[in-house]
Amino acid sequence: MSAVAQFDLFGEVEQKFEERAKRREEKAAKPPMPRSTPASRRKHRAFPGDPHRHAMEVAENVIAAWFSHYGGNRMDVPLGTIAALSFFREPLVSDWLLTLEPSQLPPLLREVWGVQWMARPDLIEVARPLHDWVEEDPDEYQLRAVQAVIHTAIYNGLFDLTASDDPYERSEADVLSPLLTGLRHKSDKKWRGEYHTPPSVSDLMAEILVNDTDHGRTIREPALGSGGMFRSVVQTLRHHGLNPHDYTWLGNDIDRLATACAAVNAITWDLGPKTAIWCANTLATEDAGLTEALAERTAVIKHRNAVVEQALFERKARRLLGALDQLFEGAAA
Repeated sequence: MSAVAQFDLFGEVEQKFEERAKRREEKAAKPPMPRSTPASRRKHRAFPGDPHRHAMEVAENVIAAWFSHYGGNRMDVPLGTIAALSFFREPLVSDWLLTLEPSQLPPLLREVWGVQWMARPDLIEVARPLHDWVEEDPDEYQLRAVQAVIHTAIYNGLFDLTASDDPYERSEADVLSPLLTGLRHKSDKKWRGEYHTPPSVSDLMAEILVNDTDHGRTIREPALGSGGMFRSVVQTLRHHGLNPHDYTWLGNDIDRLATACAAVNAITWDLGPKTAIWCANTLATEDAGLTEALAERTAVIKHRNAVVEQALFERKARRLLGALDQLFEGAAA
């Protein structure tokens, strides 16, 4: 019996060696994988069942990338970079973004913000603290840190949270809130009294406050932060089959960076055309700056319309001049 058992044991070992050798041969026969796998096929450390935890992970890794690449103590640069990325609605653009050199990033970001300004000049003006730095001719070291931020955000699945065509999916989490609070020093947050409401709390408040029989109401938030309460309300409205565009959204905060983030989130979450966000101290004035904010909003939209009208006029003029040149050339011939 011992001889039989010993034979069977060695037979199993030999069989395993043969199987391993066969797998190695099959692997060698396959074409080699490219050194760089497209970002869209990489596995992100995402949390499909918990978008808030996923957003937190993106923020934490972006912060680590910014400081590890010596980006400096400016908060607006990494915040503005992530905010600009949140405007993309095509996840596959990540593969192209990863090929860009640091020097190519400022022109790209200017174009991204410019396109959004044409669509929502009122909100992009409020978000100016997030994109003014692009016009400051950032140095090489800063741009390398920006590049690291972009790569890190892509690798950690930012576009899984923000690039969907469905505004409901884009509104499942606030990426800018943990990034804003994470970049701030603890003493600065304490001095400002900046403590963003946890999503679970704001979601519960929204469920209590939102009534599916009320249409076209005004949602007012005098301590807006990055817009967490707006996010909870807009998702609750969608749960009830209501259209956020039918509502008026008014929100302000004392911190310019916070309201800038809220303005970007208002676009990402598609709150609708009847949205006004501004920076003001709620306790300092009677209407918390609402009247002035609405006047500025009207002026900005009017200026955008004038710019578009002028551009269309110039385009028509160039076409007319081109047609006249062709006519004269034909007559001369």
